[in-house]
Amino acid sequence: MNSNSLKNGILSFIIPGLGQYLNNDKQKGLALLVGAVALHIFIWFFMNNPFGSLINTAYHAYAGYDAYKKS
Repeated sequence: MNSNSLKNGILSFIIPGLGQYLNNDKQKGLALLVGAVALHIFIWFFMNNPFGSLINTAYHAYAGYDAYKKS
């Protein structure tokens, strides 16, 4: 792991896909960003409850973990 691992993990936790994009995995970064937007819209309209927030947080955590491990 280099010094950017933690930074990319945190950035990808905040904005899914940003850490992957900075790791030069642009296709995965874009897919995670589009997935996050779609998930946010779905949860906003259909699952606006604590369970929806838990799913959303898990998605962000996965994106952050993936960016941390891949850098």
